[in-house]
Amino acid sequence: MEKEPNGSRNRADQKDRKKLSLWERYLTQEIGIEFKACLYFFAILFYYCVQRLVSGDVTAEIQHMTEMILLCYAIGYLQVYAFRNFDEAERLQGRELAGMLVCTAIYTGLSFAFSWFDRSIGWTIGFAAYVLFLYLCVFLIYLTKRRIDDKKLNEDLKLFQARSEKEKEP
Repeated sequence: MEKEPNGSRNRADQKDRKKLSLWERYLTQEIGIEFKACLYFFAILFYYCVQRLVSGDVTAEIQHMTEMILLCYAIGYLQVYAFRNFDEAERLQGRELAGMLVCTAIYTGLSFAFSWFDRSIGWTIGFAAYVLFLYLCVFLIYLTKRRIDDKKLNEDLKLFQARSEKEKEP
């Protein structure tokens, strides 16, 4: 790699080094899916346990929990690859809202089919509302985190620019 007269590497080479490889992009997506599957599984399991307790049952079915976690992984893939990670979007618009509704419908339909809530219409409708609320909360959390990260990056940039200006002065 050739160096420019001032000793630095050419900007195009530096930019290429900063790009993520296909493996790194894939791994980043997989880690995100893993995180979401665990997050949504815990939230769904919480609703399930509350329903069981309110119904007077203090046991949870391992079969139901297995169905829940597998469904969370499947929907995680659907969310990321078919609906462009809608809970991490900048805005909730067409495709993002469609993703929320489709994923909620799948969760709700399969919760009824697998009898997670004893096929109770009330608990199942409540579950659908809970999942939509959960998606909205996660969307707002990611949005807030991005704003905080942007603010921090802008502050770091200003500090860097101020330092660079001081170094240029004789």
